[in-house]
Amino acid sequence: MIVGWKHCILASPCTDPDHPTLPFPFRKKHPMKRIWLVAGLATVMAAALVVAQPPAKKGTPGMPEAAPKVIPQAGSPERTADVQITGHIVKPAELPPPALSQLRVPAGFRIEKFAADLGNARLLAVSPAGHVYITRREQADVLMLRVGENGQAAGPPVRVAARPGMHGICFHKDHVYLATVKEIFTAPVREDGSFGPLEMLVNDLPDAGRHHTRTIRFGPDGMMYVGCASTCNECNEPNPENATLLRLTSDGKTRAIYAAGLRDLVGFDWNPTTGDLWGMDHGIDWLGDDEQPEELNHIQKDRHYGWPYLYGANAANPHIDPPGGLEKSDFAKMAVPMSMGYTAHSSPMQMAFYTGGQFPAVLQGDAFICMRGSWNRKPPSGYEVVRISFQKGKPVGFTPFVTGFLTPQGQYGRPCGLAIAKDGALLFTDDRNGIIYRVSYAGKEKPGTPMSPPLGEAPKPVKMPLAIESPEGKTTGQLTVTSPAYKNGDPIPAKYSGYDQNASVPLDWSAGPAGTKSYAILMDDPDATALELPVSHWVAWNVPPDTTTAREGLAKDFRLSDPRKMD
Repeated sequence: MIVGWKHCILASPCTDPDHPTLPFPFRKKHPMKRIWLVAGLATVMAAALVVAQPPAKKGTPGMPEAAPKVIPQAGSPERTADVQITGHIVKPAELPPPALSQLRVPAGFRIEKFAADLGNARLLAVSPAGHVYITRREQADVLMLRVGENGQAAGPPVRVAARPGMHGICFHKDHVYLATVKEIFTAPVREDGSFGPLEMLVNDLPDAGRHHTRTIRFGPDGMMYVGCASTCNECNEPNPENATLLRLTSDGKTRAIYAAGLRDLVGFDWNPTTGDLWGMDHGIDWLGDDEQPEELNHIQKDRHYGWPYLYGANAANPHIDPPGGLEKSDFAKMAVPMSMGYTAHSSPMQMAFYTGGQFPAVLQGDAFICMRGSWNRKPPSGYEVVRISFQKGKPVGFTPFVTGFLTPQGQYGRPCGLAIAKDGALLFTDDRNGIIYRVSYAGKEKPGTPMSPPLGEAPKPVKMPLAIESPEGKTTGQLTVTSPAYKNGDPIPAKYSGYDQNASVPLDWSAGPAGTKSYAILMDDPDATALELPVSHWVAWNVPPDTTTAREGLAKDFRLSDPRKMD
């Protein structure tokens, strides 16, 4: 598996915010940096001191552990399939906005229109001052709505920003952060709620393909999190940043993959009680009307959630296989199954935990999410707002909260964006009819106490020993490591860096002693500008004992077919 030891892939740059590299402009001018190249065996390790350029900026997904070494034989049953799947394209008729009396909410709740005639109202955000903002992808802008004493929009919307593909929005301290398909922008928020000049922090998010929804949030640790969906329904992505949740520093200068195997993660938020991150991932299409379920996942650092090879409770996707002969059963030992599933093809969108002080206390710490609705299920699913109940920090069930948009005659709207207003009401958008709805509580149950966002700690500087200096690296054995591409003490040529061709460097090493089971090759950087040192730029492991060379330009994948058996 030529994939990141923890965060980065072989010959790909690592910019984990916990292992950040130098800021982009500075890195390009920085002198060559020293690194250790470690060749490790089951019982011996050896090192050669070499010199290399600092890494470039993109990370790749970490995996919890290497897959077991199982090379399938010809005719492996896991790589065959004979499955009949029945699918439908069912697009309900698009009807005008419904009468409010048609929309159903639980007893004691009231639904009304907050604002209308807003165009393609996608995602929502509420500023610390209480102003409401929507992104409009089709109109390529952001609108601000001020809120009156009655909780309704006061006055017409005001355009406060405009960029093509505008979608994600969040606030952090006194700035707004905006995400398009490829870029992340920030701007100061003025006293009147308008934005100052936009500053571009990132301009190279991965390509979008069929999923051009970017969601951006700040976590309790003060880091920026961006959902970068897959380019396809199911495929082996060439860019490891697709189908992931990225984690970035607030200035956007360093980033890494926080979690991988997430097909299209639009809605995610942190539980205000535990601080845990939860999100709902869009399931794979064309596995049937009832497969796959929309996944509620407990999203944790360095974990993989199965896509595209596994789905739901780690069921095997019959169509697509892992590369390099890796079996799905092996992959399942690394992948995290969903925590709960919802009706297939419902299309989960923006999600938020309830932290307001208006709803009954029993809803405190539950989450709400918009289900925009299916186009390929019979009967259709979604077109609703759903409550996700939590007990002791764990999800226990789904309950429809706002319904009535879907009828036998067609659909009256597509819920999309969702946020909690400053007064504790729940706001959500209908992105087809351009409406923001407001759900408030006027019942007899005692309201809960407003909850503060979960608090976390920003990463602190940590310095660990180099791999060769760690207790696990102590050995009396020795390997001789050479490269035809450069001499000992010379800089690694630029083509082996992310600044140029991003190819892996060719290496040769002497054979290990009798009994050697495998080799591992690790590149450590002891003096990068980073929160945690050393930075491990790339690793190859499970290198067979009869392999003593790594050619130039190896593939970057979970398991390689050339050289065979190499991870």
